[in-house]
Amino acid sequence: RLVTPEELKNLRKRFKLTQKELAQRAGVSQSLIARIENKTVDPRLSTVRRIFNAITSIQSERKKAKDVMHSPVVTIGAMDSIKNAISLMKKYAISQLPVLRENKIIGSIQESTLLDRLVNSKDSDRFFSNSVYNIMEKAFPVVDPDADVNYVVNVLSRENSAVLVIDNKEIVGIITKIDLLLTLTPSNENSS
Repeated sequence: RLVTPEELKNLRKRFKLTQKELAQRAGVSQSLIARIENKTVDPRLSTVRRIFNAITSIQSERKKAKDVMHSPVVTIGAMDSIKNAISLMKKYAISQLPVLRENKIIGSIQESTLLDRLVNSKDSDRFFSNSVYNIMEKAFPVVDPDADVNYVVNVLSRENSAVLVIDNKEIVGIITKIDLLLTLTPSNENSS
């Protein structure tokens, strides 16, 4: 759905931006912002997206990885069974797990991979008793707690389902795509 002129105006005001400041951030003229807000022009979709992205980038500029991560991180040992991995995912309502060996990150496991491998398995009993190590995927990318949320967005947009937040070689958090979407979604502060 497209953002309406009223929503753009409300977002601009919420972030205490003048039309001129927003125009500079979005790379458009201040008069165009005014005409859009006054509904005297029907802007191109690309222009609306650019303005909306300029507004939402303000929100994410203030956020760091540590502000949006989940902690503590649920992990699984490389030699644990697939059945155990599924139990952890169910218990914590998560869809992926970092895989550790001797407290070092060596891979990851995701529910989509588990389902795919189960469907292609000839022996489901054997599949569930198999170790996570045998079907794990590459490890999730790693970021610093002070990494900018825009950087995290960029990393997650490259086919990664999660990012681990590491501080002094310790896993301190995890960020998934839904975490970022919830962070970047404007809240309805004025709704009752």
